[in-house]
Amino acid sequence: MEKENFKKLLKKADFNKRTFSEYLGLKYQSVNSWGNNGRNVPYWVESWLNLYIDNKKCKQIKEILKDSGICK
Repeated sequence: MEKENFKKLLKKADFNKRTFSEYLGLKYQSVNSWGNNGRNVPYWVESWLNLYIDNKKCKQIKEILKDSGICK
């Protein structure tokens, strides 16, 4: 994954590099180096962030439906 795509997905997930590293229990220095000096963003990060974002959206929809009385 390209560095810019990583930054966009982090923002979409409401993470920055520090909060992302803390959430996953990774060293900030490692996460911060991804995409720099030839260091690639690990292959699993893109799918993880996409699933996190999708899950967040599903939770928001569920809350809206619950609040509206449509879903209990």
